[in-house]
Amino acid sequence: MKILIVDDERDVEDLFRQKFRKEVRSGDLELAFAFSGDEALKILSADNPPKVVYVFSDINMPGMTGLELLDKIKERFPHIQVSMISAYGDQENFKKAMDSGAKEFFTKPIDFISLKKEIGKLIDKHNS
Repeated sequence: MKILIVDDERDVEDLFRQKFRKEVRSGDLELAFAFSGDEALKILSADNPPKVVYVFSDINMPGMTGLELLDKIKERFPHIQVSMISAYGDQENFKKAMDSGAKEFFTKPIDFISLKKEIGKLIDKHNS
């Protein structure tokens, strides 16, 4: 199962690779990374249908925001689930994200225990 993490902070890649090392090694999970909304859309458009089944996107990014990316993904790839990540747990972004079809909303620092549970459920569903 392939997930895409979108964040303009490049150190996020190392963090996700470390936290999901076991799932990647077992072949249950493939991680892809984009460092902008435009790059994320290119990755999603590379395969038809996209191999990515889940997107985790930061909200605050230069250029296209995560909320704008969420709208574009929901419009072009409605079957892909999207969760948002924000350094700010403000109600306005939370409400916008959920109203736009986000599955979950995580605040930084990311609670990897709950994120691993979420991804574990996806892996189980994907493998069944």
